[in-house]
Amino acid sequence: MKSRYQSKALRHGCFSAANNSYLVTTACHDRAPIFLSFNYARIAVNAIRHSDTQGFSSTYAFVIMPDHLHWLFHLREKDSLSRVVQRVKSQVTREIRQSDSSKQQVWQFGFHDHAVRDEESLTNIARYIVANPLRAGLVLNVRDYPHWDCTWVGDGDVL
Repeated sequence: MKSRYQSKALRHGCFSAANNSYLVTTACHDRAPIFLSFNYARIAVNAIRHSDTQGFSSTYAFVIMPDHLHWLFHLREKDSLSRVVQRVKSQVTREIRQSDSSKQQVWQFGFHDHAVRDEESLTNIARYIVANPLRAGLVLNVRDYPHWDCTWVGDGDVL
């Protein structure tokens, strides 16, 4: 039985605007902890970075959790939100399948998105994202979790 979050209808009527910022959350199929694999998590990190280098997105922050990811980014003018997320998810799936010759389904259908309004603080959302491994009890210090990045972090500072 599909949950309401897996519905393909979830994306119908989704509006995306170029030059807007979005928080996207997408989960692994059946919430399987696929990204406990260091190599698989790095595949996801590289897919996000590739989206940036191709000019589809400008990432502010992300975290790859064992069974989902959070990604805060600015949508560039090249494509729609759904296409950018689909492109990243497809790249991750393709590279995972190539790495172990499996046909496993990596992602649930759809994703949750939140358009960031002007009055919202991007840094507060980034803090929420970066602190996810702490809240999940995976690490005692954010610096100990290897699968995140944030634009506003430099010289060892964590927001």
